[in-house]
Amino acid sequence: MNMGLREEGSPTQVGKSSILQILTQHRELLVSGVKSIQCILDNLLQSDFFCMEDIEIIQHTTTKSDQVRKILDLVQCKGEEACEYFIYILYKVYDAYIDLQPWLKEINYKPRDSIQKINIVNTDPISRYCEKLRLELGRDTCFIMSYAQRDETLLEDLYTDTLMELLNDRNESLGFLESIDQLLTEQGVFNPQADTIYVTGDAGMGKSILLQKLQNLWSKRELQTDAMFFFKFRCRMFTTFKETDEISLRDLLFKHNCYPDQDLDDEVFNYMLRFPEKIFFTFDGYDEIQGDLDVNLMNMPEVLSPEERAHPLQLLINLLCGKLLKGSQKVLTARTGTEVQSRVIRKKVSLHGFSQAHLQTYIALHFKEQEHRNLVWVQLDASPHLCGLCSTPLFCWIVFKSFKYLHITHDRFELPETSITLTGIFFLLCEVSLSRWALPPPRLLKRSARCTSETFKAGLRPLAAVAKLALQGMERGSFIFNQEEITACGITEEDLLVGFLRPVSHYDACGSAATFEFLHITLQSFLAAFSLALDDRASVSSILKFFTEWKRKRETSCLPFASCIRDSAKPRGKDPFKSNEHIQFTNLFLCGLLSKAHAGVMEHMVPPLLLKKKRALLKSYLSSSMKSHLCGLPHYDGDEGRRVHVLPNFLWILRCIFEIGSKSVAQLTAKGITAKFIKMGYCNVFSGDCTALNFVLQHRQKLLGVDMDNNNIGDYGVKQLKPSFSKMTVVRLCVNQISDSSIEVLAEELCKHKVVEVLGLYKNNITDVGAKLVAQIIEECPKLRVVKIGSNKITSLGGKYLASAIQKSTSIFDVGMWGNTIGDVGAKAFADALRDHPSLTNLSLSANGITSEGGTRLAEALKENNTLRIFWLVQNDLSDDVAPHLAELIRANTGLSHLWLINNQLTVIGIKHLSEALSHNTALKEICVKGNNLSEEEEKLFESEKRLQFH
Repeated sequence: MNMGLREEGSPTQVGKSSILQILTQHRELLVSGVKSIQCILDNLLQSDFFCMEDIEIIQHTTTKSDQVRKILDLVQCKGEEACEYFIYILYKVYDAYIDLQPWLKEINYKPRDSIQKINIVNTDPISRYCEKLRLELGRDTCFIMSYAQRDETLLEDLYTDTLMELLNDRNESLGFLESIDQLLTEQGVFNPQADTIYVTGDAGMGKSILLQKLQNLWSKRELQTDAMFFFKFRCRMFTTFKETDEISLRDLLFKHNCYPDQDLDDEVFNYMLRFPEKIFFTFDGYDEIQGDLDVNLMNMPEVLSPEERAHPLQLLINLLCGKLLKGSQKVLTARTGTEVQSRVIRKKVSLHGFSQAHLQTYIALHFKEQEHRNLVWVQLDASPHLCGLCSTPLFCWIVFKSFKYLHITHDRFELPETSITLTGIFFLLCEVSLSRWALPPPRLLKRSARCTSETFKAGLRPLAAVAKLALQGMERGSFIFNQEEITACGITEEDLLVGFLRPVSHYDACGSAATFEFLHITLQSFLAAFSLALDDRASVSSILKFFTEWKRKRETSCLPFASCIRDSAKPRGKDPFKSNEHIQFTNLFLCGLLSKAHAGVMEHMVPPLLLKKKRALLKSYLSSSMKSHLCGLPHYDGDEGRRVHVLPNFLWILRCIFEIGSKSVAQLTAKGITAKFIKMGYCNVFSGDCTALNFVLQHRQKLLGVDMDNNNIGDYGVKQLKPSFSKMTVVRLCVNQISDSSIEVLAEELCKHKVVEVLGLYKNNITDVGAKLVAQIIEECPKLRVVKIGSNKITSLGGKYLASAIQKSTSIFDVGMWGNTIGDVGAKAFADALRDHPSLTNLSLSANGITSEGGTRLAEALKENNTLRIFWLVQNDLSDDVAPHLAELIRANTGLSHLWLINNQLTVIGIKHLSEALSHNTALKEICVKGNNLSEEEEKLFESEKRLQFH
């Protein structure tokens, strides 16, 4: 809509009365939308459109609305130029009149050149503070910190979206967000009364960078929100306060972000209290403060008044619960497993790292030359495990930075073999950092041969000092360090240039950085492990301190928000793998550092005999821990034999076994799995873990069923499991984001070994190409009994492939196709497969777009089938036209016992056909017809036929 201002995008002159007309037409919108008049009065006065008499007239008006009406009356009396200048003030002082910005866009307002020459001064303290916040956030978030403070990258040059999965309040998938822009929309909201968007993800999945991107977008007015104020907090900041510290909400917001200027009347804070919906908060790393929910805080009352002073952690909890600034927008991040009750969560998003497309985009951002992109991709493609590790953004960033370093310094574009583990990646990060610290800039170097041991020997003093600090932090659960702690560990100003530590954005009275933190908490875990490996004074058994002695330092907190944390409500057990995730990473890295793969370098820093003793002790401990873990798991009998559902801790033990690289421990573990079926569903397995799983399973002699449903394996993970498929009788990979390339691997391996009995592929990204390969598996694997391939992207073509293979199989008895789009063409193919089929007893073709045409062919075919017992046609488009044919099937009394027709288009006429036919059938136990086109009165007509289920 143009509203007569000018043609869209054109700065042409307006008509003589067009601005007057707009002010008249939209008068009430302006009256309700203008909340601050002082800035308008100040500018109208200083530009001579108003005189002091005008100002006094307006100020003597009683209410704010009447004051705005009086301003409109006066500017309209002053003429066209005064009217446009009034609108120009609304346009120019953006944050003071943020609610009117959509209206200005709607009328396509663009100020004329002559109006732009008239100066506007922002005298509104609220909008001035908004602008200050934008400048501060823009400055703080425009760069991504790299190895050292001298090496930074623009956020917009490197930021790449990751897989962002929407979850409901039961942690069930609602699909994936297409971009960061959808994070703040109504999509996926399951609790409209709550204010907090909860973002979870494993270490390094990009939670902090996601928040940094949100902050940066807001600073540039590109975030889809009308929030005027944006406050960012690192949750670990709250660990720095003493138990006796108290602070007001006002000081918490302003001191740890920035203070308003020239706001003697406290207008900014009062405005926030009146309009909390205009505030946006980000809280990063809630999992890091679980241990600091101290029992002493339990006795503190809830903070209901914004003026009340309280412990900062208490203010945080009351903000998150909505006791303070209810209605403010909040994004909270935490590592996977830190569950928060749905009553405080508005929507939930889980980060799953890079897809293959994301990874290719990330490669293009890092490497500008196509030749270098190709070299990197060739190496990634040749190593599924490295590719899997690179699906985690943090690890990918380290790998790509290392690629660049190796190319610039040593004229090579290839990672060493020892770097293809998680420990190896961080080992390489240390090498690169120490090299950059010890040597002049790369452009001054001659290309040289790489000597890792020399690099570590030269940098051992600063490395040991920083590692000591990391270990001390782990021992007391601390992630922020003051200058005294830095100095006590022997870290000099020069050592800080290595880049492991960075200043936290809070400063002391002298303007110096008062506190430091590690570049990433996972780096702190690695360096803590390095300190344990380096220590030649403590007893050998001290390396097990985080396996055996780490206990929760504080009791479970009963704070209002803390009580929502599922993990923190459980007492810490003795299991060495049940500690905080950063401790688990420390244990994992210790295993890697003591492995034989890194012995060549480590022996230059640790006496070889001591290193050997530490390795032997750790291997022995891992063996006994795995044995104890497996013996303690509950077993039960199922169709596949003795079954066991492992716990997430099992995965951490596997990771440690892989990092230490011990074949003997892997063999003992494989031998210790006595069950015939292991269930690993919802264990948070990601693609990089599959190498660890394969490292153990490849040593198993007997066949094994493996259920890995509902994880984050992806195509890279399937490739890593390739050697283990020869042993698997059950392969369940449902809800794992796998595509046709994974099915190609499965087809090759399963058809080669022909032992598979159950194949679960529900809810992935399989197309007709993959369906053809699954059809090959069905045809060539004589023991295959169950195939679940619903909720994929299979059309009529894929349906025909699968139906043809099922027709030839004499072993298949259960097929699930729910949620594809095979339509009538696919239904007809399945009809041909069903005629006289010798083994198929369960079939679901629900939600496949099948109409009465396809339903008729299925009904006719089933009259010649005596084996099918359960048939689902839920959520299709079956009308009364198919009812007579279904009635004939029912009369045929073939042995079908369950027929589900829920959510179709049947009316009372069609149901009568089914009801009459049931009197001639003795085999059918139920026909479910819930959700069809019958009224309650019509449903009552069939009350006597109990086998017709309407509810």
